[in-house]
Amino acid sequence: MIVPLLVSLGLYLGWRHFYADRATASLAAGAAGVGITTAAARKGDIGVYLDAIGTVTPEYTASITSQVTGLVTSVPFKEGQTVRKGDPLIEINSAPYRATLLQAQGTLERDQNLLAQAQMDVERYRLLWVTKAVGKQILDDQEKLVLQDQGTVKNDQGVVDYDQIQVDFCHIIAPIAGRMGLRLVDPGNVVQSTGAVTLAVVAQLQPITVIFTIPEDNIGQIEDRLRQNATLTVDVFDRTAQTKIASGQLLTLDNQIDTTTGTIKARALFDNTNEALFPNQFVNARLLVNTLQGVTLVSASAIQQNGLASFVYLIQNNIAHLHSVKPGVTEAGMMQVDGINPGDMVADSSFDKLQDNVAVVIAVKPVAENSGRKAQ
Repeated sequence: MIVPLLVSLGLYLGWRHFYADRATASLAAGAAGVGITTAAARKGDIGVYLDAIGTVTPEYTASITSQVTGLVTSVPFKEGQTVRKGDPLIEINSAPYRATLLQAQGTLERDQNLLAQAQMDVERYRLLWVTKAVGKQILDDQEKLVLQDQGTVKNDQGVVDYDQIQVDFCHIIAPIAGRMGLRLVDPGNVVQSTGAVTLAVVAQLQPITVIFTIPEDNIGQIEDRLRQNATLTVDVFDRTAQTKIASGQLLTLDNQIDTTTGTIKARALFDNTNEALFPNQFVNARLLVNTLQGVTLVSASAIQQNGLASFVYLIQNNIAHLHSVKPGVTEAGMMQVDGINPGDMVADSSFDKLQDNVAVVIAVKPVAENSGRKAQ
């Protein structure tokens, strides 16, 4: 009976000593303070941005239709080809229109000669009237005949010009420089002058624009910047808002607010020299409205919320003090704040353990193993 009792007593004393050591270690750690990492507030500049969803829109898009009726003889452009203004796109048989033009030109030449003859007769009648060889009525009639012939010649000239335009319409050229779409008509097709069928589409890609919407509450600050002739930068990102595609500048705002959404459209211009932006592409637009200079910046992760109130844990003499702040704009993980000064240290981790007036231990952030090595 004595041996089992001694064994039990030994186990009890051993476990009691073990738990006493753990409690002592825990108290020692609590006395040392909560381990944290810190972030330093600094003075710097930060941008005020507006984010919106936009659509890439060509500055000019031309839908080509026929203005004459005729047979398509050739389609010299290639699908997806980049064309210059004036390049040939579609040829329509112009023979009927050239024949009509020739008739009109013949009529014009005849009436021009009739006018010339009438003018010569007027000059003769004027000389004869001076010598009283003809009466004044005959001279007046001849002068009015000249005016009639002049009207006829003008009418003929208008017919010639019109027929020449019809011939020109048979040679469809690119009205703008841009990229061609898919071919919509083939040689041998008959096109109509009604213009109901689109024959080709040309879209200008360089430069190109992006149209996006902004809330009406932000119109005032944008208009103020535009009145100052400021250049407002617009960056566009892909659908995931992770990859930057291009940078441009704001052109203008629309002239009215959409009452159904409470937003206004804005247009930004991009050079698009690499053709990274494509018509009707959805993008995420980011408009730089203003840049706040010389403000206090701190890591956004250091700002904590308690309902509507914002605060930080200000570190002074290894003690964390709960300190109210007023947050502002955020950019690239940094936030503009009022209520702390550049150089102040704030807690940036272990918020679940921190309280006001709690002792802390500032942990040193690990340095990458190869950070000091030169690139090979």
